[in-house]
Amino acid sequence: MQKKNQILQGNSLDVLKKIPDKSIDLVFADPPYNLQLSDTLYRPDQTTVEAVTNDWDRFDTYASYDKFSLTWLKECKRVLKDNGALWVIGSYHNILRLGSCIQNLGYWILNDIIWQKTNPMPNFRGTRFTNAHETLLWCATSRNAKYTFNYQNLKELNEGKQMRSDWHIPICSGKERLRKDNNQRSHPTQKPEALLYRIILASTNKNDLILDPFLGSGTTAVVAKKLQRSFIGIEQDPEYIALARKRLSTTKTLKNDVVKLTKSRKELPKIPFGELVEQGVIPPGAVLTDSKGRYEAIVKIDGSVKIDNLSGSIHQMGAKVQGLPSCNGWDFWHIKDKKTSLLLDEVRSYYRNKKLDLN
Repeated sequence: MQKKNQILQGNSLDVLKKIPDKSIDLVFADPPYNLQLSDTLYRPDQTTVEAVTNDWDRFDTYASYDKFSLTWLKECKRVLKDNGALWVIGSYHNILRLGSCIQNLGYWILNDIIWQKTNPMPNFRGTRFTNAHETLLWCATSRNAKYTFNYQNLKELNEGKQMRSDWHIPICSGKERLRKDNNQRSHPTQKPEALLYRIILASTNKNDLILDPFLGSGTTAVVAKKLQRSFIGIEQDPEYIALARKRLSTTKTLKNDVVKLTKSRKELPKIPFGELVEQGVIPPGAVLTDSKGRYEAIVKIDGSVKIDNLSGSIHQMGAKVQGLPSCNGWDFWHIKDKKTSLLLDEVRSYYRNKKLDLN
């Protein structure tokens, strides 16, 4: 069995081979970007821009970068569980090449996410657009894989609205940015904790095992520990490992009642609309309306609803009045009260919670 919550020192291509098959729930990878910078960048005041110039980001050719990428991506596919997922982040320098490798290896790309940096570094030379975003690829192990997606929790995080594929998150700055004694950045590509927070919340559950094959300064491990997930990090630079371990030593794990996720609708016990009718929660003869009061439907004794001479389920009649092929009646119909109008899904949730408490 794979030992958890550890940082393994060494080259990712070698260390990955030691991880057992199908033992990982999520891989987050922030691989070398292959920026190929040849000149020093200067600000208008002639101070030097902190760019990525490390040896680990240099490859002689695109072919060598592709070979490197295919090797670690293939190993990640081997260690991922069938229902696991891969997240990869990159810039325009490498994300298209990574996407090609990912598809060639049989992963199934679920989304490309745009991380829009709310405080990007300016383009000091004025020769290009300001590079204000990076791209994340979220991938399942195959087209038919049953991956984890905590949809409802992401919706809660986004004030009740579906989480979109454009994420507005600032880059590391202030106290979060790790710096040396000379004020230079400790790691050139340190990712903000908020970014990993959202990824881990979206794609894992409590106690899941997360692998970061390019751990760097340890952001993935820090957020995993905070959210009660397990982690394995791979890093070859001892200075970065020391940074990560120092961060982990001061990271507190959140309590169980805070980490526990709200179940999605698919995981909750099924409550037919007819059960609410026979229990008198929504009595026969009750009037249902849409949110704007344009349509009215009468609840019948068998749980169907009637509009004029037509009757059917709350879903069928919701679709009928809108001229749509389908409709989720729980999210469309409201029940009228003397003072208020409640969404059927809210009525169902109240009834379900009360029923669960009694049991």
